Amino acid sequence: MIRVLLPTHLSRLVGAGRELTIALEEPATVSTLLDALEARYPVLHGTIRDHASKQRRPYIRFFACGEDWSHHPLEESLPAEVLEGRAPFMIIGAMAGG
Repeated sequence: MIRVLLPTHLSRLVGAGRELTIALEEPATVSTLLDALEARYPVLHGTIRDHASKQRRPYIRFFACGEDWSHHPLEESLPAEVLEGRAPFMIIGAMAGG
């Protein structure tokens, strides 16, 4: 099970806690994780990724194992620590300004 941490506003939108668990089959990538998350919580369609391009929305960042994954290819395999549930995959709502 992959642990996913959502920002507060998205966890309220889905009506769940900030940490969700998602089961994925291989290959487990950012793209397949987001597909599974949107399938389980349809209200998230278009909130994390653009509907048409499937690219990450501005001001949304991804982190795994203390590393910024926002600019990694969406088809890159997730780290073993995330796949094994030892580290969460974090979706962060970035803030601009001060």
